[in-house]
Amino acid sequence: MLILQNISYTHSNKELLFSNISLTVNNGNKTALVGHNGSGKSTLLKIIAKELFPSGGIQEIDTEPYYIPQIFGQYNHLTIAAALRIDAKLTALHEILQGNVNESNLNILNDDWAIEDRCNEALKYWGLNDLELSQKLKFLSGGEKTKVFLAGIMIHQPKIILLDEPSNHLDTEGRTLLYQFIKDSSAAMLIVSHDRKLLNLLDVTYELKASGIKTYGGNYDFYQKQKNIEKDALAQDIHSKEKALQKAKEKQRKTLEKELKSDSNGKKKQEKAGVARIMLNTLKNKAENSISKTKSVHAEKIGGISQELRELRDEVLSLNKMKFGLNHSQLHKGKILVTAESVNYSYNEQWIWTTDLNFQIISGERIAIKGSNGSGKTTLIKLILKELQSKKGILKIADSEMIYIDQDYSLINTDLTVYEQAQQSNNSGLEEHDIKMRLNRFLFTKSDWDKPCCYLSGGERMRLMLCGLTIKNEAPDVIILDEPTNNLDIQNIEILTAALNEY
Repeated sequence: MLILQNISYTHSNKELLFSNISLTVNNGNKTALVGHNGSGKSTLLKIIAKELFPSGGIQEIDTEPYYIPQIFGQYNHLTIAAALRIDAKLTALHEILQGNVNESNLNILNDDWAIEDRCNEALKYWGLNDLELSQKLKFLSGGEKTKVFLAGIMIHQPKIILLDEPSNHLDTEGRTLLYQFIKDSSAAMLIVSHDRKLLNLLDVTYELKASGIKTYGGNYDFYQKQKNIEKDALAQDIHSKEKALQKAKEKQRKTLEKELKSDSNGKKKQEKAGVARIMLNTLKNKAENSISKTKSVHAEKIGGISQELRELRDEVLSLNKMKFGLNHSQLHKGKILVTAESVNYSYNEQWIWTTDLNFQIISGERIAIKGSNGSGKTTLIKLILKELQSKKGILKIADSEMIYIDQDYSLINTDLTVYEQAQQSNNSGLEEHDIKMRLNRFLFTKSDWDKPCCYLSGGERMRLMLCGLTIKNEAPDVIILDEPTNNLDIQNIEILTAALNEY
């Protein structure tokens, strides 16, 4: 069982990410953790996995969880066995089988004589039969790395599993295996994902916000229905507050008009009656104080309603707030940009593609590159970008401005602040206020401008990168995206789709 009570987390720059997070995952429960990019879902998983420490709160967990992060680059230098933390056991097993039966090896193995068989069965289940445990992770595709860590679940057999975007990088076959594995597993799971099919397999949905966490007792479809009910109620609240604000302003106007009229009439009567000037001044001050008090009372009421209305409107996240304004490429449609004639590439003297590649890329086209994990999609992109040179055939690439958007948004310099990153794209001499205005268009408000980019989520980095494209004077001729929706929530997928459709 996993219990979190009043967990909070503050970044090293003293910015509060979330507070008062309380949740429970019972034995065998399969639980979803959803929320907008930047809400802290991955951070919360890292806290549970003890890779980060909370700023406050209590965490109770009766067993060590098995944690699969969404990014695996930090393991590239390791072998598969080392990354799965089974290398010491395997070494001890092999030494014992070769006759080196000492206390150290027996303690390391800890009677786990079936470790190698479980490894082979797990790799086979995930379609990784051809991999050796001694292979380095850096030679594997993103999907293969994901499958390796998923195989680790079957090897370690944990009671609690933490999964951060587990269907990222997986091909159709891999996702099908993942869905079946989740259905069949008896372990408790806490899963961060934007994969609706996966989320619908889970029992409970938690929604994470900076202000706390909310429980929805069902799968993603149930959660969406409840959210739609909440949105309708929110729209009603906004409408009601707008009417109340209008009514309060009208009442203020009428009250002030009435008091001014009454004051004017009283003044005339007093002047007719010959009231002394000193008394007139006293009465005038009283009237002014009364009007001022009326204004203050009504202003306070109007201010309160206005603040409530602002807070309600802030809850409404809408694509209508986004203004893309991407420039268009200056290339004419139909220009041949890339021609491949019998192209191939090899790793370790083994050709990637059984059939050499022949194709053309023409300006104005929208092209999808699809294929199973390990089929060479990223290698093909690197050939087009001239990061690799083909080892067979002829690859002709015309002069053009290409921009490559990888799945980690590495165009973003994590050493810079949000404003500094935007300024990097300013090759047309835009003034500071113009840069900040464009950041606002991409939902980066004043409170975000000095935020270090290293604290941005995947979706926030994507929005900042799109903002940079609008700041640049010239649009790229070719935009290449490698798994662009990985790590994005559903709202940010819609934002990216809208931006690309406009380009």
